[in-house]
Amino acid sequence: MINIIEQKIQENIQYEVLDIVNESNQHSGPATDSHFKVTIVSSEFEGVGLVKRHQRVYQILSEQLAGPIHALAIHAYTPEQWKLKAQAPSSPNCMGGSKED
Repeated sequence: MINIIEQKIQENIQYEVLDIVNESNQHSGPATDSHFKVTIVSSEFEGVGLVKRHQRVYQILSEQLAGPIHALAIHAYTPEQWKLKAQAPSSPNCMGGSKED
């Protein structure tokens, strides 16, 4: 799945940094390749709001999001933002789509 995500992003966004992490080990149910974190740094995000950046990645990966991907954390930065941050935040553990009491 990582290769598919990488290929689809490569075909649609010119980026300086692309990091894809399989976080499926944080899934609360049976082990699957279904939880991913994507960190992408692109000058194409200059002047584009965070929601629009995420929507673009969601659109690129729409087929995977309709099926095998259960959770996708997106961290989309401009090169200038990345210089200040240089690291995406950690993702929380999956609670299986339900709340714990």
